[in-house]
Amino acid sequence: MAGRKRKSKKGKSSGAAGFLLGLLFVALLAAGAVAWLVLTPFGPQSETFVELAPGSSSTRIGQQLEASGVVRNQFAFVLLRLVKRGTLRAGEYRFDHPAPMTEVYSRIAHGDLFTKAVTIPEGASIFEIASRLQQAGLGEAQDFLQAAVSQVGLVADLDPHAKSLEGYLFPDTYRFARKATPAQIAAMMVRRFRTQAEQLGLEGNMHAVVTMGSLVERETALDDERPLVASVFTNRLAKNMPLMTDPAVIYGLELSGRWSGTIRKSDLNYNTPYNTYLHTGLPPGPIANPGLKSLRAAMDPAKTDYLYFVAASANPRGQSLFSRTLGEHDRNVAGYRSAVKKAGGR
Repeated sequence: MAGRKRKSKKGKSSGAAGFLLGLLFVALLAAGAVAWLVLTPFGPQSETFVELAPGSSSTRIGQQLEASGVVRNQFAFVLLRLVKRGTLRAGEYRFDHPAPMTEVYSRIAHGDLFTKAVTIPEGASIFEIASRLQQAGLGEAQDFLQAAVSQVGLVADLDPHAKSLEGYLFPDTYRFARKATPAQIAAMMVRRFRTQAEQLGLEGNMHAVVTMGSLVERETALDDERPLVASVFTNRLAKNMPLMTDPAVIYGLELSGRWSGTIRKSDLNYNTPYNTYLHTGLPPGPIANPGLKSLRAAMDPAKTDYLYFVAASANPRGQSLFSRTLGEHDRNVAGYRSAVKKAGGR
């Protein structure tokens, strides 16, 4: 009897060990399966977009990723999320190659959103901005032009007289979501303007300052000339002299659909509110979107008695020529024309 009892205990011990080994084997298999799901590259061979809505649960995100062919198994993704304990960020993501699930998770946790970069140069008008956005695949140019007018309420507190967002779309490099609407794009650019204007300490008559800044921006690209150009316009305004600035005339022609790409003598006689040869004072509003240096020059123009200048863009030497009298200006113009002829121009 005693011998049989010892044998029975031995059998029970062997059975328990076998059970534990079985559990260990199953656990190893499960761990290996999870490791394979998580670490082995998987995903699309071509461009695939996945948009995660704000407030999406880990389960919902896992379902979207699996349905889009980005991960093998949604449950493995949820498990990875439980282990990592990170925050998954909403937005649109672009996947274009097989990758481990850990890489997919890391991108979403870091908010590596897909965006399109667009650079808006200083002095770009709404027409030029609309064209750049269309070239970047961010909608039709005409849709942005319409938004620049319909969304004018975005700057109503800054400029109650604004007819469009011209002047308030701050030039910078932006990263826009692929599906961003013209209204969303315009709002982002206006927010950037507000931030920069606050840092600059922009104050006073915003309409006049931004309009003046846009004229300065379009007349010279040289930083040290901006306050001088602003001084010319300020002095002419004080004497009730027409500003006679071609960029404003061109802008009026663009609004009228008459701009051919080359300014002609007949254009200077075509009557638009922006024709600063026919009308005194500032034009009705900004003709472009100025950068900080032109806005600063408009706020604080140089103290000079200049009334005329030949723009740098019209001078082969690349510098503006400033003068106090019409006689000096005429000599500068004659010198410019002579230099153009020597350079082989007309």
